[in-house]
Amino acid sequence: MSTMYASAAEALREVMADGLTIAVGGFGLSGIPADLIDAVRDSGAKDLTIVSNNMGVDGKGLGVLIEAGQVRKVIASYVGENKLFAERYLAGKLEVEFTPQGTLAERLRAGGAGIPAFYTRTGVGTLVAEGKPLEEFDGVTYVRERAITADVALVHAHTADTDGNLIYRYTARNFNPVVATAGAVTIAEAEIIVQPGELDPNHIVTPGVYVQRLVQATDRVKDIEQRTVRQRAESLTV
Repeated sequence: MSTMYASAAEALREVMADGLTIAVGGFGLSGIPADLIDAVRDSGAKDLTIVSNNMGVDGKGLGVLIEAGQVRKVIASYVGENKLFAERYLAGKLEVEFTPQGTLAERLRAGGAGIPAFYTRTGVGTLVAEGKPLEEFDGVTYVRERAITADVALVHAHTADTDGNLIYRYTARNFNPVVATAGAVTIAEAEIIVQPGELDPNHIVTPGVYVQRLVQATDRVKDIEQRTVRQRAESLTV
């Protein structure tokens, strides 16, 4: 059963330390635990290893931890929207472990399920497979990937109850569920928090058994990495 905290800073106060591995949910800037990320920045913890699909953009999302110089290593599948990240990586100031997106999701899922490793065809014959064991199954070569577990997992849910049961919304469901299971301590922020019994059990994605701490998310603008629009039909008439 999760415990409610008054703020993201309070939820992290006894958890944060230098050198932690932190898994963070979200896809791009969608569904990121923005309050919890800001609280990590404000904690001043350094030498962190961040596991996330991507590292946000300059000044937003996990980009704020890069700017604060708190990150030592990143395990991610896509980092192309963050210029400062690229600069520090190319300068040798940031260790990066690139992982194919599906493999990253499965490494987190495996970690949460207690599975130490698995085999996949993705990455065979590329730099991704260098130094990793290979095995042949039915005449096909596979690479062995290790599961990921984190000291702390940070996730954002649309709706939760005070027992920590979580429901996600649209794209925010992409990486948050697997991140939630992979942490020794999982902290969730939720936009709407209700009492136990008010959620339809059929709609719950992350059971509360995985969530140790819960905080009300603040009302903030939901940023978009790249806004792409088209002209309204009536404006196309010349």
